[in-house]
Amino acid sequence: MARDEVLQADVLVVGAGPVGLTLAMDLAGRGVKVAIAEIRRYAEPPNVKCNHVAARTMERFRRLGVAQKVRAAGLPPDHSNDVVFRTSVCGTELTRIPIPGRAERYTSREGPDTWWPTPEPPHRINQLFLEPILLEHAAALPGIQLLNRTQVTSFVQDAEGVEAVALDLDTGEERQIHARYLVGCDGGSSSVRKSIGAKLEGTPVIQRVQSTYIRAPGLLERIPGKPAWSYYSVNPRRCGTVFAIDGHTTWLVHNHLNVDEPEFDSIDRDWSIRQILGVDDRFEYEVISKEDWVGRRLVATRFRDRRVFIAGDAAHLWVPYAGYGMNAGIADALHLSWLLGARLQGWGEEALLAAYEAERQPITEQVSQFAMDHAQKMMKARRAVPANIEADDADGARARAEVGEEAYALNVQQFCCAGLNFGYYYEGSPIIAADGEAPPPYSMGDFTPSTVPGCRAPHFWLNDGRSLYDAFGPGYTLLRLKAEADIAPLVEAARQRRVPLQVVELAGEPAPEAYRHALLLCREDQHVAWRGDAAPADALVLIDRLRGAAG
Repeated sequence: MARDEVLQADVLVVGAGPVGLTLAMDLAGRGVKVAIAEIRRYAEPPNVKCNHVAARTMERFRRLGVAQKVRAAGLPPDHSNDVVFRTSVCGTELTRIPIPGRAERYTSREGPDTWWPTPEPPHRINQLFLEPILLEHAAALPGIQLLNRTQVTSFVQDAEGVEAVALDLDTGEERQIHARYLVGCDGGSSSVRKSIGAKLEGTPVIQRVQSTYIRAPGLLERIPGKPAWSYYSVNPRRCGTVFAIDGHTTWLVHNHLNVDEPEFDSIDRDWSIRQILGVDDRFEYEVISKEDWVGRRLVATRFRDRRVFIAGDAAHLWVPYAGYGMNAGIADALHLSWLLGARLQGWGEEALLAAYEAERQPITEQVSQFAMDHAQKMMKARRAVPANIEADDADGARARAEVGEEAYALNVQQFCCAGLNFGYYYEGSPIIAADGEAPPPYSMGDFTPSTVPGCRAPHFWLNDGRSLYDAFGPGYTLLRLKAEADIAPLVEAARQRRVPLQVVELAGEPAPEAYRHALLLCREDQHVAWRGDAAPADALVLIDRLRGAAG
């Protein structure tokens, strides 16, 4: 294509991080033509940020065909994913949260997160390893055009689409991009968010973290006991967190600054790292990069302006407890993808797109509050570390036992966060048919499986060995749990409106007790849209609501 020709796309995605790449992959699977503008060079390594892919994200990676590629990367197969609390990384162990490594992830039944009802448990992997897998997969898909070293500098929109101006950062040349829709996945300083007049509101600073990516070949052999994925250092001098990145020599060290340490350089970095690791001045390590960050609780005032949307860090920023920064962004992307896909395929009405902000904004508000509450409790715990926690006497032993017990109770919910994965629900949505029953409450760590419209359809394994979700179709899926229930009205209504509808027969299948109705209509994102013991009197009215045509 000549540089002066207008590039045509159905959707222009700004930003090729995990959120933007997942959005593009999912859209491409729906036959949508996608252009991705990214300021970095192709395969340029990302920052060392996210360390955790949540179960809900892995479920969708399964559907996109990348779950096994992702699970095969990261820490070595036999490397424990445990979270351990110590007086220092090389010090005395206080408590341990057991989490299986990837070699045992599907088979282990020991530990606080192995009971989860899902075909894809979570996976601990740093973004350094995750993003290249998503990039390679996306680049190979037909319908996706990657525009590296390209910055979207401006755009205008009208009733027909979005006209964007993109700058080639290497040549200085500009090009025009025309798209039906534009999605900003361009991070916390999002230019797309600013362009649509959205503002981040909430708590701008909860805590500052002096973070350092290091290479320390001699550290692993110094750590006593079974290795772990994450180490919490708890002593009166410095409290911090250390993540194993490659399982051998590279580590990410988070030094949690205190309230009286307002600047990243207000505390000696090398001294802090050594106090957290529990090593003296003779220990050698190399600083690969400084990854300092500010913990916040900010949610955008709007997620959309007509044909322009924002997702991920562009829409919300919070302290990454429970690992739900990137994962919440990917949930945004996949939610938006099926809405845009429905619209671009012609069966969804324009009003369907209003469900994105109506559903996702309240969820991000909920998750950010969970994260903020946990952050405040962790800050309080760090301020209360006993002065004698390292003492080699009975009082020191008692102090270590008490701190260990409190640390386990507080943190098992964030590292084994079933509630955040499976408990959240969409309430008051314009495209969900509520039936008067309230969704069950959930916490960070716990939830109650439910088929209340808006909740995630509870997972179970079919008699033929498939996951229930493997049987879901690309639009809506009608689950029939009683063979005598008449589904003809719903099937016909969907046919008339050209709504993709997959029928799954579940009579005789081992469905959980939560499945109390004969029929359930589920969305592709696994959330229940409607349920009943018989088809509604006017099935067309229901189908029209689900495709954004009600009223």
